[in-house]
Parts: sequence; structure tokens; C-alpha cells
Amino acid sequence: MDLVKYVQDKYITKKEFPEFKAGDTITVYYEIKEGQKTRTQFFKGTVIQLRGTGATKTFTIRKMSGDVGVERVFPINMPALQKIEVNRQGKVRRARIYYFRDLRGKKARIKDKAYGGKK
Repeated sequence: MDLVKYVQDKYITKKEFPEFKAGDTITVYYEIKEGQKTRTQFFKGTVIQLRGTGATKTFTIRKMSGDVGVERVFPINMPALQKIEVNRQGKVRRARIYYFRDLRGKKARIKDKAYGGKK
């Protein structure tokens, strides 16, 4: 196991991204290649979970596109990731907010950490 960690530390390039956790609303900018052209696309939504550690860390984002919920899993070391912006910090009690999938309308709102009671 130490050999795997050594190879990850030595050969995988690390990008600096801001700290975020479940309940935060973030925007992820990533590169898409279409034939010879490349363009930047963004995905803005609520972080449902963070999973893994180190080079194998992934995070799942959920957004509503009309009435349909869309989830996307991003590896933190994906070469196409350009930047991550934290738009809002949410106040939730769980590390993985799977219950968020079943909520609709006003119930699907997450309290803002700046205004959500005691700190």
C-alpha cells in the first residue's frame, strides 16, 4: 500500500482547490473536447458527498434541471478540472446528504452557514 501512495504523491500533479463540504453550493469549471475544439463548461449545484482521500478523492454534485435532478461525480484529480468556486456554504448535520434527493420545493433549501444560528 505504501508503494501506491508513493506513486500517487510523486507522479500525480495536485491542483489547489478551495475547501468545501457537503451542503455547499459550488461551481465546477471543466474542459470538454469536441473533435479538435475544447471549451469550458460549468456545473453548478449542491455537494452531496465527498468520498475517498488523497489522489482518489471524489465529490458528487446535484443540481435541478427543470423538474429533473442531475448528479455528477467529479474526481478531484481529473485533468479536465480547471477551477472550483464556492458560492455558498450550507449548514447541514450529515457528511453525506442523500436525503436531499427526495426533497422538493422549499424543503430542498439548505440554510446558509452565515445566517444559520450559532457558530
